[in-house]
Amino acid sequence: MEHSMARQLAPLILSDEERAELKALAGRRKTAQALALRARIVLTCAEGSQNKEVAARLGVVEMTVGKWRRRFVQDRLEGLRDEPRSGTPRTIDDARIEATIVKTLERLPRDAIHWSSRGMAKESGLSVSSVQRIWRAFGLQPHRTETFKLSTDPDFVAKVRDVVGLYVSPPQHAVVPCVDEKSQIQALDRSQPMLPMRPGQPARRSHDYTRHGTTSLFAALDIATGKVIGKCYSCHRAAEFRKFLDEIEAAVPRGLDVHLVLGNYATHKAPLIRNWLAKRPRWHVHLTPTSSSWLNQVERFFVLITDKKIRRGIYRSAQALRADIMDFISDHNADTKPFKWTKSADDILASIERFCRYQYSRRGIVMSRISGSGH
Repeated sequence: MEHSMARQLAPLILSDEERAELKALAGRRKTAQALALRARIVLTCAEGSQNKEVAARLGVVEMTVGKWRRRFVQDRLEGLRDEPRSGTPRTIDDARIEATIVKTLERLPRDAIHWSSRGMAKESGLSVSSVQRIWRAFGLQPHRTETFKLSTDPDFVAKVRDVVGLYVSPPQHAVVPCVDEKSQIQALDRSQPMLPMRPGQPARRSHDYTRHGTTSLFAALDIATGKVIGKCYSCHRAAEFRKFLDEIEAAVPRGLDVHLVLGNYATHKAPLIRNWLAKRPRWHVHLTPTSSSWLNQVERFFVLITDKKIRRGIYRSAQALRADIMDFISDHNADTKPFKWTKSADDILASIERFCRYQYSRRGIVMSRISGSGH
């Protein structure tokens, strides 16, 4: 009886291409193991073995061998793939999906400043989980907001190219200090002592604090070395800025030019400062565009000192705050590396152009995704 059934099996003959692909599938070690087993079944069947022998060799039941033999003979390699599952038919049509997205993008709820999934579900007549799935599919997060500000400087492109040119190809026989101030740094003391960190519990501090004055940090970052000249003042007027320029002047050797990268703060343009610079021909000013402090490398240092020192510091006087800031600068200069500028002016301008184009085309992108989604 077994011999009679074996004679009824359809012949399984492989082409060279099929054999090569089946061997590649069968050799997988970590991924698609179900498909790898099916490939091994077909390869073993192609050796002329009967289903019972193949099942014994591969440790599967004979019915499984028969299934994949038949599928391969009928549909070849495609027969080894999983067939699409039927599942529950979709109940939300494209029109309702589009209406939900348009409401999310163009309307606000009457009782809130942004949509919640429950609020949109009530408004649209969908379930909360359906609204959440639609929002995930189209990358909508009404609860989140980010800030941005585009420069309106009419000389934006020229200034970007000028400043980035200094970073990428600094002039010879010159230093390039990036200068700005971090103003009104508060000396804050918590109203109660901090509770130290313990295993399984972060350090804790009271939410309220006592102010003990402020200070303003003027800093100049040398892009070639990463070293910082820093000075704290109680005010940040033109008079203090001129004193800080004197500090830079004294620190730069006489034989070098100074290419100063500077923001557009009013203090930097005061008559006192213009007169000071006019008397020093080795100084060359390079202004960043308006609303573009990110182009000034010293801002990266301000982020560093804020994260590592100021934000979680506890100070009972402005004098203690100033001392801590100067200690940080001293430690920074003892073991420093320059910040590496990686983007060219063309890269920056292209990125801003893409951002602007995206803002104008965002709704069109969403609508095209709806029309082509099919679900």
